[in-house]
Amino acid sequence: MMLSGLSLFAAKELPAYMDESLPMEQRVEDALSRMTTQEKINMIHAQGKFSSPGVPRLGIPDLWMSDGPHGVRAEINWNDWGYSGRTNDSITAFPALTALAATWNPTLSFEYGNALGEEALYREKDVMLGPGVNIYRTPLNGRNFEYMGEDPYLASVLVVPYIKGMQQNGVGASVKHFALNNQELWRGHINVNLSDRALHEIYLPAFKSAVIDGDSWTIMGAYNKIRGQHACHNEMLLNKILKEDWGYKGVVMTDWGGAHDTKEAALYGLDLEMGSYTNGLTSESEFTTDDCYMARPYLEMLEKGELPMSTLDDKARRMLRLNFLTAMKRNKPLGSIASPEHYAVAEQIGNEAIVLLKNSPVAKGGNPLLPLSPDVKSILVVGDNATRDLMKGGGSSELKVKDNVTPLAGLRALYGDKVKYAQGYRAGKPMYSHVEQIPASVQDSLRAEAVAMAKNADVVIMVGGLNKNHQQDCEAGDRESYALPFGQPELIEALQAANPNLIVLLLSGNAVEMPWADKVPAIAQAWYLGSMAGKSIANVVSGKVNPSGKLPFSFPVRLEDNGAHSFGA
Repeated sequence: MMLSGLSLFAAKELPAYMDESLPMEQRVEDALSRMTTQEKINMIHAQGKFSSPGVPRLGIPDLWMSDGPHGVRAEINWNDWGYSGRTNDSITAFPALTALAATWNPTLSFEYGNALGEEALYREKDVMLGPGVNIYRTPLNGRNFEYMGEDPYLASVLVVPYIKGMQQNGVGASVKHFALNNQELWRGHINVNLSDRALHEIYLPAFKSAVIDGDSWTIMGAYNKIRGQHACHNEMLLNKILKEDWGYKGVVMTDWGGAHDTKEAALYGLDLEMGSYTNGLTSESEFTTDDCYMARPYLEMLEKGELPMSTLDDKARRMLRLNFLTAMKRNKPLGSIASPEHYAVAEQIGNEAIVLLKNSPVAKGGNPLLPLSPDVKSILVVGDNATRDLMKGGGSSELKVKDNVTPLAGLRALYGDKVKYAQGYRAGKPMYSHVEQIPASVQDSLRAEAVAMAKNADVVIMVGGLNKNHQQDCEAGDRESYALPFGQPELIEALQAANPNLIVLLLSGNAVEMPWADKVPAIAQAWYLGSMAGKSIANVVSGKVNPSGKLPFSFPVRLEDNGAHSFGA
C-alpha cells in the first residue's frame, strides 16, 4: 500500500525537542544532547544587528528582535545601522512608558503589552526590547521617557501586566536596563556605587517583580558598571541576585555593545551577546560576529580547558527555552498592525495619562480655562510640538508610524476653522548625537508672529515641552539644562502678556523648570502620546475626557531641589 507524503510525515516520530506536549525541560535537554559545541556557541551571540542564530541542522529557527518599548522599530539593515527602506514596516506608536505610568492603570498596561505583542507578531519578531523600568533619578536623564518613573512600587505594579500581555502572544519581553542605568552621560564606563539598602529598596523592586511575578523571558543588561564590574557580566547582579536569589530561568542579553570580557561573560551570568564590535549605535567595523567575546574567543578558552563546559551548556539551555517559547512555538496568533483596536488602546492610554497640573480662573469669579467653553470663537495653537512627528529621534525607540494625529490635527478635527496656528519657535531636525543650532533671529521672528496672532484669539494653547533631539529626551545624551529649550520660557511669558487666556501643554518624558507657572492659568503634562496623541489631547481640552493622570515622578521647582543634584555637580 502506498502512503501519502502527509501520512509518511505523521508516521515518523518527532524528536522529543519538537514535541510541544512534552515538558519544557525534557525538550531542552533532548535538543542540547543533539547539539555540537560550535552550535551552542553560535546560539549565544548575534549573527546580525537584530538576530541570533538557531540550529538550522535541527530545524530550530533563528531569533529575531526589535527595539521597543513603545512600538516595533522600522527594519534595520542586516549588518549596519541604516534603515532598510521597506514600505511595509509602519506601525502604531503607543504612548511612552512615562505616560503609561501616569495612568496608574494595570489593566491598561496589560492591553498595551498585548497590542504591542500583536504588532511584533505581525512583523515576525520573537523578542521586543522593552519595557524599561530604570528608576527616574534626575530630570536630566535623556532616557527617562522610556521608563516608568521614580516610584519602585508603581513601576513594579505596572511592569507585570505589560509583560504578561505581550508574552501571551508568544513574543518575549526584555526588561531593561538591568540595572542602575539612571543617566546617559558616561553610560559606557560610569561606575555606580550604592548601599545594599538603596539597591534593593529603590532600584531593583521593579526588576524583581518583572522576573518573579511577570516571568519575563529575557532581561537586558545595562551599559554601566556596578561596584567595579560591568552590568552585563556582573557576578553580584546576575549570578547572585538574579539567578540564585530570584531563581531566574530566562535569558540575560547585553545591551548592544555591552559585553567587555570573555571570561567574565562566561562566568558571570551573560547568556546572549548582541551588538559587540560596534559602539552599539552608529558605526560599523571590520570585525565579524565570530569575533564577539562569546564566539571564537569563548570556544578557544573551552577547548583549552580554561572554562568549564557547564557554563556554555547553561547558556544554551536558556536560549533553547526562549526559542521554544517564541520562534519555534506553533499555533501562535497571526498578529495585526496599525489596527483600529490598537489605535483605540493608544488613545485610551493617552486619555488617562494626561495630568492636569493647574487650572485656575483667569479673572476673579470666572471659570477655569479647561475644558474649553463650547462657545469659544477662535483658538490659536502655538508651538513646534503641535505639528512635529515626536516619534522621530530619541535613539533606539525611534518609530515609523502609519498614522500620526498631531495635537494641531486633533484640535482642528474638533474645532475646525476656529483653530489658527503659529509655530512660535523652531526646534530643529531630530538628530542623534548632534544639535542643530537655530539662529536667534529666526526664533525672534517666530515669537513675534505668534504674539501678534495671540492678541486676536479667544484662547491660546501653547504646545511645547521637549522633543527627541539630542540632549533632550534622547538616548546617549543627557539634558544640559532643566529649562525649556528654544526660547520657550520667553515665548510663554510674551504670549501670556498678550493674552491671559493661555493654556500650556507640555509634551515631554521629563520634568521641566516652570518659572512662568504663576502667570499661566492652565498647565497640563501631556507626555509623548504616540500615534493618537492629537485625539487624546483634544479629548481632554474639550472636556470629552476628564484628565485623571497622576505624576509618576516629581517636578522640582529648581534642579537643585532634586536629590541627585542637591550637592552640586
